[in-house]
Amino acid sequence: MTRAAQVRRQLTRTTLQHGIFDVLVVGGGIIGLSTAWHAARSGLRVALVEAGDFAGATSSASTKLVHGGLRYLAMGDLRLVYENHTERRALGDELAPHLVRPLPFLVPLYEGGPYGRVRVGAGMLVYSALSKFDDGPGKLLSARRAAQMVPALRLDGLRGCGLYYDHQMNDARVALMVAHAASECGAVLANYSAVTGFLVENGRMSGACVVDRLDGTEYAVAARAVVNATGPWVDHVRRLEDPDAAPSVQLSKGAHLVVRLHAPADGEAPPWRAALTVPLADGRVSFAIPWEDQLLLGTTDEPYDGDPAAVQCTDADEARILSEAGQAIDPAWLAKVEVRYRFAGLRVLPRSEQDTQHIRRETVISRGRYGLVSVAGGKWTTFRRIGLDVLRQIAETLGGTAIDDHRMMLPGAAHPDAVARILRAAHPELPADVVAHLAGHYGTYAHEISRILTADPRLAERIHPDGPDIWAQVAYAVTDEWACTVDDILRRRTTVEVRGLATPEVHAEVERWLQRTGVNPMSRWLARWTRPWPSGRKAVRSAVRRVS
Repeated sequence: MTRAAQVRRQLTRTTLQHGIFDVLVVGGGIIGLSTAWHAARSGLRVALVEAGDFAGATSSASTKLVHGGLRYLAMGDLRLVYENHTERRALGDELAPHLVRPLPFLVPLYEGGPYGRVRVGAGMLVYSALSKFDDGPGKLLSARRAAQMVPALRLDGLRGCGLYYDHQMNDARVALMVAHAASECGAVLANYSAVTGFLVENGRMSGACVVDRLDGTEYAVAARAVVNATGPWVDHVRRLEDPDAAPSVQLSKGAHLVVRLHAPADGEAPPWRAALTVPLADGRVSFAIPWEDQLLLGTTDEPYDGDPAAVQCTDADEARILSEAGQAIDPAWLAKVEVRYRFAGLRVLPRSEQDTQHIRRETVISRGRYGLVSVAGGKWTTFRRIGLDVLRQIAETLGGTAIDDHRMMLPGAAHPDAVARILRAAHPELPADVVAHLAGHYGTYAHEISRILTADPRLAERIHPDGPDIWAQVAYAVTDEWACTVDDILRRRTTVEVRGLATPEVHAEVERWLQRTGVNPMSRWLARWTRPWPSGRKAVRSAVRRVS
């Protein structure tokens, strides 16, 4: 973090302490960021605080899909599939074409498998119809045609494949662009800022007590309405308002692997031109998705009742994911894969007697004893609609605020090819893979990277020789994208970590870079505040005393 970035952070904290905000959003995942964006667009004074990094937990641990939800079609929820398709197309075509890209998917059908050709063929047609055939009609392909699209497809017993279309994304980059959008509309955003209690005045929520986890500074943020959008921590925060609040959600763990396939001895491996959606006997599906020049495998779905901060992909998860992938991927190919990175996230589901695999992925919005609005659940695909729904819930508290619900492009929105042409002209020395990477992850914001390179051409050097990320991205992450730690940079601002390239040497060099520019990225305060949500009863009593 440069000295200028430190000064900006201090100014942000000063701004949060002065005046009364219309809305304080607690939680900087995609739902909190979306809520802040829409509230700021509607002319409200908005603050957002996040105990860790933006999209630092669940929102950057998804399956990287913006999709209609094929499994919801099997559950008969046509309305939900239609809504998902509407949002999917809007994101890919209008709001974020630089970050959300179409991708064909194959559903392999094997002898003795859970689904037959007639059922899958009909499902592909209905799924395409619900998207108004914007991607073309879904259909059945022969085994030979499918193998041309997925060269690693297991052919033994293959009767054909269903074909449909969805979109994929880099979830961390999309979340950051929503953060940019909220900030550009006037919202004040602060990461590594944890809520330790709420302020209550005359029986109503009036703000929150916050601690800066980087230097330990404690302060208060006054607000007319407070939104709890903390994902897996939603009940922890509800108990800061009301220690007796009953649990409202349950958590489901989803683990993933990112693998690299070694090229065969006789030359380069042919490219994957489609993803796989593999039906499993228990009703779930497993994915194999070409992503960031790697292959993303997963996901699992099992109940989780531990500390949300401690969720991880275990050795058992890895073995299970590889076994399930082997139902549709040639064992000879799987034997060559190298697991480069593994991660796990948590789905937030309404409490139910059903197992986690069959609970509807619904969004639940509730209001607490003192007026805290809590939002739980939902899907990445519909983050825009969920943010608007939350804003509608608090509009009455704010005196009937007029809500701006028009679709609006995210910052940087442009076709990556157009951005790449400009980058190549400005920096002909950049390799093609670096140009494509910058255009596809930043959109027109890549021109900011270009300006950094013009000022210091040395920053065109790759962070790791095997990846497309360059040091100019590190500089931009700290000065313009709120990055404070090595993990912020390597896992969410760049793709170094997810490509398996975050070696000890790379970690050390990024940390040295941060220290040279004036900050110890892992200060003693990060260790002190490892538990972001302290005792609710004590925090509420303290906050009420402070107000009175």
